Amino acid sequence: MARILKGAPVAEALDRGTAHAAAELARRGIRPALGILRVGERADDLAYEAAAVRRCEKLGVAVRCVNLPADVKQGALIAAIARMNSDALIHGVLMFRPLPPQLDEAAACGALMPSKDVDGVTRESAATLYYGEGEGFAPCTAEAVVALLEHYGVEIAGKRAVVVGRSAVIGRPAALLLLQRDATVTVCHSRTGNLAEITRGADIVVAAIGRAEALGAEYFTPGQTVVDVGINYSEARGRLVGDVDFEAVESAAGAITPVPAGVGSVTTSVLARHVVRAAGGAV
Repeated sequence: MARILKGAPVAEALDRGTAHAAAELARRGIRPALGILRVGERADDLAYEAAAVRRCEKLGVAVRCVNLPADVKQGALIAAIARMNSDALIHGVLMFRPLPPQLDEAAACGALMPSKDVDGVTRESAATLYYGEGEGFAPCTAEAVVALLEHYGVEIAGKRAVVVGRSAVIGRPAALLLLQRDATVTVCHSRTGNLAEITRGADIVVAAIGRAEALGAEYFTPGQTVVDVGINYSEARGRLVGDVDFEAVESAAGAITPVPAGVGSVTTSVLARHVVRAAGGAV
């Protein structure tokens, strides 16, 4: 059976450093603060918001939530972002995406001050991620993937990594972070031919396609490390599942992350760490 790579121990390790840095800032009279901007009432946004608030408050990071109606106009959204940009007491901003279809998401991301972009949505953060240096942060979930691998001592340098999914939120950023750590990376997507053949040839597989249990045992071989980023509700199972069929793959891989209790539980820890760094904390 595969080794189960749970997220809680990773989050706890990250949180210790974040809490220490937040306490150091507090002694200097600085309270790190996160602004959360949510449009509408999507269930996944609400769940992540609640988890982020719990994590941040536990670590000494203040949170301000701004919730706008799902039918909000572009001007009102941009105005809300501008208020967060100008608020000196807010160090980082998390804006939930995707936004409702009437909104220009690219313009909204572009309106956010890059120095407060703690989830890698601005072009400036993307440039930092691409070049591997400069100011800015990677998307929290993509960074959580790498943090989890490193915590469990999974060797990345010189290994073959396959990322299944090419979104700007997870797939592409995760591929770049793995590349920065000297993995040889292949990015696959919905039009990739012979996908199972490609994933079976990898040492590390990151599943980020957003389709419930799309990758079964035939996509994997013994000894591989499988990181499942997907969070999907399965009507058939009546619970959350990943992009990987966990029950089938658990006996086929060397190590695998569960869903839930895997990458998702690390993401909020990465978010809190980014906010503390944006406030000037050394972490």
